[in-house]
Amino acid sequence: MLAMNPDKLDALWPHLHSLAVLGEHGSFTAAAARLSISKAAMSQRITELERAAGVPLVQRTTRSVRLTEAGQRLVDGTRGAFAQIQQSFATVRDLAAAPHGPLRVTAPVAFARQQLVPRLPEFLRAHPQVRLELDLSDGLRTLAMEGFDLAVRHTAAPPETHVAWPLAATQSLLVASRAYLRRRGVPAAPDDLRTHDCLHYPRAGQVAGWTLLRGAERQVVPVAGAFAANNSEALRDAALAGLGIALVPDFSAQAALRGGQLQPVLPLWKVEGPFSETLYAIRPYSPYVPRAVEAFVAYLRHAFAGGFGV
Repeated sequence: MLAMNPDKLDALWPHLHSLAVLGEHGSFTAAAARLSISKAAMSQRITELERAAGVPLVQRTTRSVRLTEAGQRLVDGTRGAFAQIQQSFATVRDLAAAPHGPLRVTAPVAFARQQLVPRLPEFLRAHPQVRLELDLSDGLRTLAMEGFDLAVRHTAAPPETHVAWPLAATQSLLVASRAYLRRRGVPAAPDDLRTHDCLHYPRAGQVAGWTLLRGAERQVVPVAGAFAANNSEALRDAALAGLGIALVPDFSAQAALRGGQLQPVLPLWKVEGPFSETLYAIRPYSPYVPRAVEAFVAYLRHAFAGGFGV
C-alpha cells in the first residue's frame, strides 16, 4: 500500500479526480468503470485520500455512496482546476489535429447568398472533416445562447464582449439599370434624386432619405419610389428590372456592375447608407478557439481581403 504524506499532494491528484467522479456517479462500481480501474483500486484511492485529509470524505451505506460535507467541499474546490486541465489538454490536442467537427455560422441573407455560399466549396474541400451549418439571417443573434460559433456581420462597433476580425471594407452605392437611366435621365446632382424612383431600405419611424457626401459638402435628400425592401438583394433585383435607382452595398451590386447590367449613379458622391462600412467575423470571447473556427476566419479574411470593388 502506498504510504501517503499529507504534505506531498502530487501523488493525490488521481485520488482527487476519483473522488469527484464518485460524487458524480454515487457508486464505486460506476465510478471505477468510468475511470477504467477496478472497484478495489477505486476504493483504495478514496481510503488513501481520506487518510491524507484526516476526515471522512465519503459516507457509505448498503445501497448508496454519497460525499460528506468535507468531501463535497473538496470536490467543489477542485472542480474548476480539473475543468481547466481538460480544456488545456483539448487545446493542445487540437493543435496537432486538422480542423474538424461542427461549425455553426450565421450571416446576412444577401451577403451569404451572393458572396459567402459561392466560396464555401473551396473551404470544405480543403477541410473535409469540418461540418459547416450556415444560418441566413439579417437579425442580430445571441451567438453563445443560440449555439453559433461565428457570425459575419456589418457593424460599426462590434460588441466589447466579443472578438471581431475585420474581413473587408464595404461601401454603399447608388445604381440603376441602363434602361431606367435612358428612360428617366441620369442624375447630375443629389437634388435630382427628388424626381426619380428611389428604391430604399426602410427604417421604422424614419422618413426615407439619402445622405450624400463630397468633400466637406453634405446633402440630405428625401426619396420616394414604388418599392422598398429590407434586403439588399431584393433592392438590387428591383434595380435590374428597371424600377428605379437603388441604394445597395457594393457586394450586392458587384457582379451586375461588372457585367454592365447596372450603372453607378452619382459616383463622385459618397453615400451614407444603412449598411456599415466594415464587414466582420464575430465570436464571443473565450480562451479556447476551435481549429475549425480559426481556419474558417483565416479563409474568410483571405477570400474577402480585396473588398468588393468593380
